[in-house]
Amino acid sequence: MLNEWQEFLDYTRPVEYQASGKKDTTWLGRFTFEALRDFSGMNRILTILARGFLFHTSDGTRLPGDPRERIAFAHDGLCAWCSIPEGEGKEKEDWQHRTDFASLHKQFPNLVDVEGCGWFSRHFHRAMQFAAEHPKLVRKNYADCASQLDKNFDRVWRSKVLQYQTMALSTSTEGAWTIRFDDMVADALELGPLRCMDIKLPAELMKRLELVCPEKLPANVLPTLVAYYLANRPEDSDWVALPVTNFDCYFGDTNFGRKYLNQLPQTVIERSNSFGVSRYRVREEYLPK
Repeated sequence: MLNEWQEFLDYTRPVEYQASGKKDTTWLGRFTFEALRDFSGMNRILTILARGFLFHTSDGTRLPGDPRERIAFAHDGLCAWCSIPEGEGKEKEDWQHRTDFASLHKQFPNLVDVEGCGWFSRHFHRAMQFAAEHPKLVRKNYADCASQLDKNFDRVWRSKVLQYQTMALSTSTEGAWTIRFDDMVADALELGPLRCMDIKLPAELMKRLELVCPEKLPANVLPTLVAYYLANRPEDSDWVALPVTNFDCYFGDTNFGRKYLNQLPQTVIERSNSFGVSRYRVREEYLPK
């Protein structure tokens, strides 16, 4: 979560579909099974992608010039990543949104193939197929539902991709309650280039966090949250948004959201869900002096 360029790479490079046992989630890439199943955490993922397209070359080098001149390129990159071949039915009119962006293959060869299958579509199918074919290497509930999720994916994802293209000022119900490519590009412009935030907490602070860490809470959770807070704290607020699903994916399972959040010591972390946004702040006495 502190190396945003690595996040971009994790969402765009090939995933190794393998596992040494049920605790090994290599086959999921930078996702949890639940995040794939529910399409959760997409807000941050699409924003990370858009920031990469707007501000960086393929090797991470910062691009010169005005990123607003690359808005169309970033939008196309999101379309390529999300691409899914059209379902059977009558041919779409020119004015209608599409879900098949095979035409972008030459521009984004790693994100969409010649048949119109985007990176996320290919990853989802391969992950579900791995779960279905290797029941002894994944959790039983994953193996049990993987085939059905694989079967239903194309239809459900097409609907999502159409919603992502809804115009920002649309008054339709679907458009009022979904994220949009336009929103993600706007957020990306506001947030700026991807950052590699290697924040090392002072040894004295690490010791204090270790002393107050609950017994069942992994030792790396509190320091990670403090470092993330320091890296993302805005100038005009003490609160930082907490992308729970993306932290689940970072830690490799859903324990962060299901278990660890409720174990965070209130003497260190204060949480809030104002306006439907999960956010938190670190108390001043647990920040570096």
